[in-house]
Amino acid sequence: MLLGFEAKPQVVPQRLLERLSPLPPGDGPASSLKASPWGLTPERLLAARPTARALGAAWLLLLEAPQPMGLDAFADLVCGATEPQHLAACWLTLVGPQPWFRWRQGQVSPRALDDLRALRRDRRRSRLQAQREQRWLDLLQARQPVELEALAPDDRQRLEQLRQLAAGSLAEPALVTGLEPGLRASLTTLHLGAEGGVNRGQLRHLLVDLRQWDPHQLASLAGSPWSSGFSDELQREAERLVALSAEPRPGDDDRVDLTAQRCVTIDDDGTRDIDDGLALEPRADGGWRLWIHVADPSRLVAPDSPLDLEARRRGSSLYLARGILPMFPEPLSTGPLSLRAGVRCAAWSTWVELDGQGAISACGLERSWVQPTYRLSYADADDLIDLAPPQEADLVTLEQLLQSRRRWRIRQGALQFDLPEGRIRCRDGAPCLEITEPGPARAMVAEAMVLAGAAAAQLAMEHGVALPFRSQLPADLPPKSELEALEDGAVRFAAIKRCLSRGLMGTSPAPHFSLGLAAYVQATSPIRRYGDLLVQRQLGAWRRGEPPLDADALQPLLEQVDAAVREGVAISREDSRHWQQVWFEAHRNGQWRAQFLRWLRPQDRLGLVRVEELAMDLAAECPPRMDPGTRLLLRVQQVDPLRDQLRLVASAS
Repeated sequence: MLLGFEAKPQVVPQRLLERLSPLPPGDGPASSLKASPWGLTPERLLAARPTARALGAAWLLLLEAPQPMGLDAFADLVCGATEPQHLAACWLTLVGPQPWFRWRQGQVSPRALDDLRALRRDRRRSRLQAQREQRWLDLLQARQPVELEALAPDDRQRLEQLRQLAAGSLAEPALVTGLEPGLRASLTTLHLGAEGGVNRGQLRHLLVDLRQWDPHQLASLAGSPWSSGFSDELQREAERLVALSAEPRPGDDDRVDLTAQRCVTIDDDGTRDIDDGLALEPRADGGWRLWIHVADPSRLVAPDSPLDLEARRRGSSLYLARGILPMFPEPLSTGPLSLRAGVRCAAWSTWVELDGQGAISACGLERSWVQPTYRLSYADADDLIDLAPPQEADLVTLEQLLQSRRRWRIRQGALQFDLPEGRIRCRDGAPCLEITEPGPARAMVAEAMVLAGAAAAQLAMEHGVALPFRSQLPADLPPKSELEALEDGAVRFAAIKRCLSRGLMGTSPAPHFSLGLAAYVQATSPIRRYGDLLVQRQLGAWRRGEPPLDADALQPLLEQVDAAVREGVAISREDSRHWQQVWFEAHRNGQWRAQFLRWLRPQDRLGLVRVEELAMDLAAECPPRMDPGTRLLLRVQQVDPLRDQLRLVASAS
């Protein structure tokens, strides 16, 4: 069949055809609508169309005697003629968007008044909806800041759905197909959505333009225990405990008074939640007893209390580029739970005596009162260790004792990776590179913390106490000759690190390969890590003569805490990756000298390089056939923090 004014051939089912006018006698089929006998053109059809007034008058007339009529009679009524162009024009009107008449099986009948009113209401609603959709689309396409209060409720709800899409909190596969049609259509129009998916990077850019998205928002943080802070109820409970901290608490009279010790706390300048302090006590035989004092949160925070359950749900504090998300409310964590200089503080104090080689010859645990004499930054402590003034002789002795302990662990196979470490922080809204240099004070404090963990593990093994022991399987390291052939420092460290397995946690003691210890637990940060608080409570129960949790009872707690810690690690990694991208975006025209360390995915030419200027190991596209230690020049090829994209390319320098 030939259809339309252009007479295009097309196969059409016969049931869809309606005969409007028979051929005049003696005429054969026409080659097109324009040909004789029809002679129809768009202009003639437009001129023959009935007017709205004629249609309205015909509807009123037929409504009084609602009898169906044929097309010929209808054309005669509204047009006063029944020529082919009038029949065709009336038919097009009847099957088009007119409200007055129905066209069924070749018959015209008027719509009832109620039907006409309902139809008009529907059409009005459709027009208003179309206007709303256009207004919504105009709002998105303008990409200008919007005020939520000025928007219609439906548009505010749609923006919230867009934020959920950008954050990834709407589950696949109904990411887009499950949305209401208007929102889905706008995503398609703006090329933001496709079948079953959404371009989150482009969507975040749009929301940033609308000022409906924080460009530094972490998708993994949404819906996590840290996303909404502490509830008002928990804040009030924290304030109650702060007020209660000055009053006597159960067990206070049993604490050993160590406030006369010259105790020092050493932390970064900005640290306010201080977990640990160090002190020395001379022995009668001329040796030294080393004390590691650790804050005692359980004096105020009872097991299974609301604050304890919230801390367990978080698993740890998060240290992000823009600040700290603490495990306990800040009034507690930086107040009575911290070991503050000049203040009598509740603590659990581990004492350790070392033999001449640095091995533990004796150790113990006391519930105590301590009063830190002063607080030092790492830089201040480095100066005091280097200058060794007579009034700070105990600090120098501490450093020497812990050096001997470190040498002992190295003889047991411990690995040491002392390199500067760079991290991007957010200062006044801008990315800032901070490099932590290794120094004697950091090494001393780190060794003291490992020593406290080893002593806690030894006490637990001697007395059958289940703890969250940390372990690491032995690694099959490259031969010594192969390692010595590599440049010392980052290149050699990379060859060793690739052989190490992930750390494990369990209720039974096991060796820790890279620490060179037969058993180890983390025990010195109970304000920041819930696992350390569990260690403290388990050993505290044993020390008080109470039964600690057995391995079967402890295991579910460890699994819960481990899941929370893993979630926190994922957030921290996203935060670190994001702020690296923000920093490189601000320095996208820079170039940095780098050193090839090893291949990550050689098939994709993706390698690991060390940038000493930034004190970072970074993934970059590298030239083929690179040897460890090769010098390269690193540059940014592509970066977009909102799309989570950073592509670095290293070339021969």
